[in-house]
Amino acid sequence: MNQDMIAALKELEREKGIAFETILAGLEEAMASAYKSWWKQQHPELEEESFGVRASIDPESGDLRVWLQQLQVTEHEDEETGEITTDSKVLSEEEVEVTDEFKGRIGAQTAKQVIFQKLRDAEREMTYEEFAGREGDIVTGIVQQSERRYTLLDLGKVEALLPQAEQVPSEPYRNGERLKAYITEVRRGTKGPQIVVSRTHPGLLKKLFELEVPEIEEGIVEIKAVAREPGHRSKIAVASREPAVDPVGASVGPKGSRVRNVVTELRGEKIDVVPWAPDPATLVANALQPAKVKEAHVDDQTQTALVIVPDYQLSLAIGKEGQNARLAARLTGWRIDIKSETQFADEQRGSRRAAPASLDGGSQRQTQAPTADEPVPERPAPEESKAAEA
Repeated sequence: MNQDMIAALKELEREKGIAFETILAGLEEAMASAYKSWWKQQHPELEEESFGVRASIDPESGDLRVWLQQLQVTEHEDEETGEITTDSKVLSEEEVEVTDEFKGRIGAQTAKQVIFQKLRDAEREMTYEEFAGREGDIVTGIVQQSERRYTLLDLGKVEALLPQAEQVPSEPYRNGERLKAYITEVRRGTKGPQIVVSRTHPGLLKKLFELEVPEIEEGIVEIKAVAREPGHRSKIAVASREPAVDPVGASVGPKGSRVRNVVTELRGEKIDVVPWAPDPATLVANALQPAKVKEAHVDDQTQTALVIVPDYQLSLAIGKEGQNARLAARLTGWRIDIKSETQFADEQRGSRRAAPASLDGGSQRQTQAPTADEPVPERPAPEESKAAEA
């Protein structure tokens, strides 16, 4: 140790942000451990538990001083667990001369290892602090390794883990391609911070719209709710804080350019942008777009919405395999029962009973045909119709 080493440590403090006292304390601990091993080699008759070493480095001159300690070791047995613990007590200590052999070979090697380790630890901590506050944000990475259970994204300073459960099954990930993902978790690991990202999280859709739509980033337009079936279809409800701004038009963009960019990033996932409404009935009707709703009635006690649509809009309102109605239910938080005008009119007249096509967060009940016990109205014969007309 010398003044050049001290100057180098202070330079590291300025460049890397590692506290000088932290490196110095690590060096003292490492030197004590290295000297103890070296002393044991020189005196093999000594028991390792019987002595200890304390080292001190002068922060100005860099001089290394070492003390040998005589230890008294006592063992204690825990009455409850039966575990044996060992305590060491310092009986005496004596300063010893640090030889040139230790300073030149062992000391330099130990100092090098400690400094490199402290640098790695500091960089890992700085990387963790950088990403720890970014949970809920999106990052762009390069696909490094695509396995069956996970995919790794290179973010530059660190790698992000994209688990299989957070991947869209219809999306192939090829090595070298750029990919945006949503940060769900940042945790400390033995080899540095571990960042977990997702391609299926609804927050990814929300953040992509914030990147594409300036009005959303500035807070003029707000995304109130998001419902997503990754890789297939999504719905977002938007509202404007300024009456002069159309929230749907701003989100879609000129000729659909803004929403098209989001669809491209999500590999063709269809997106419905609907206007938010404080009235639950209006919100449910909007959520079922592109289907046109004639009437919507809500029951606050059962959290159920009865929606009446024109006959030709029934299949569109339900969607393929109930997808449109299922997403509308998730977007609004209401259980939605959908009926055509004919079904509703028949029920009102009592001449025909039909179960509504309904949805409760993903379940669908198809319209039932009349049972055998129910009379089917007969049509008049052609002759009778003509006679009635005459």
